[in-house]
Amino acid sequence: MVARYRRLCVGCEAAASRLCPPVSLALRGSAIAKIVGANAARHERFHPTVNMWVFEEMVEGRKLTEIINTDHENVKYLPGHKLPPNVVAVPDLAAAAKGADVLIFVVPHQFIARVCDTIREDIKKDAVGMSLIKGVDEGPDGLRLISEVIRGKLGIAMSVLMGANIANEVAEEKFCETTIGCKDEVNGPMLKELMQTTNFRVTVVKEADVVEICGALKNIVAVGAGFCDGLGFGDNTKAAVIRLGLMEMISFAKVFCTDGPVSPVTFLESCGVADLITTCYGGRNRKIAEAFAKTGKTIEELENEMLNGQKLQGPATAAEVNRILKSKHMVDKFPLFNAVYQICFNGHPVTAFISCLQNHPEHF
Repeated sequence: MVARYRRLCVGCEAAASRLCPPVSLALRGSAIAKIVGANAARHERFHPTVNMWVFEEMVEGRKLTEIINTDHENVKYLPGHKLPPNVVAVPDLAAAAKGADVLIFVVPHQFIARVCDTIREDIKKDAVGMSLIKGVDEGPDGLRLISEVIRGKLGIAMSVLMGANIANEVAEEKFCETTIGCKDEVNGPMLKELMQTTNFRVTVVKEADVVEICGALKNIVAVGAGFCDGLGFGDNTKAAVIRLGLMEMISFAKVFCTDGPVSPVTFLESCGVADLITTCYGGRNRKIAEAFAKTGKTIEELENEMLNGQKLQGPATAAEVNRILKSKHMVDKFPLFNAVYQICFNGHPVTAFISCLQNHPEHF
């Protein structure tokens, strides 16, 4: 049984660079904070107050933290959705995390090392962490998951949450599912109780590494789906992208997951095929990739024009995965991942992506 003194911190509302916070992460973080706040107030095992780290900025002459704490609404990034009054916006990262028993990470993966360095001396050593960050890192020995980066920096137990969870729909309390990857039999049920609602269905699985890899790699596949949309291909083509992308995701997990055999069943959870489908039909990675194919503009130009300077996770993850695959001499075994990388960064024509589909090996 987890005692009621468990304090909670959702670290989600800003980039650690202190630049303008990425819109979608701020939106997603607020949506998760809404769920966590409601459940913390409802369940006896949790302390009712939830700290939410918020990038301090002025909105119509008022501090955003003041607006959230007074009006209980993130008017800039999640307008129209009230946050529970027990969710407290805190502009200082270290102060937000201090004394928390559960730390929830929803920041761009490029900044996670800096976030950990900032809070290292202020967190409880027996805190439990959960990452919602979708990306991978390149370690000295190859692939390094973001949860591993956090664990290495902070020395705390880590779990992950990934799934087909479009933030606006979560905030609107439309039914969806998600997956928590947790190897600990005690923390898994506790985190499920913290996250699950009537319309936010949670499944806990032990293959945390696979869950996290799915969350990262699906963004690469979504970029490919966007290329196809921009080139005017239809749903049949996109279905092929999803199928072949899923095959590469499974193969990648089998190569790089060292915790034991990789079960295909995990890919049938929300973190796998469901999140892949959702991302390939919506989301910013697909959207920007479609515009890339239609306009010939660079990814950076389109990010600035369409996303207020926000950086996509798909191309960045494709670059990291390519470096990892090169180090293992395995680039040719992942033609779809490689095609996305080559088109985004090396000037290959976007039409080359269709050639990748046409020539993808039958037996993968």
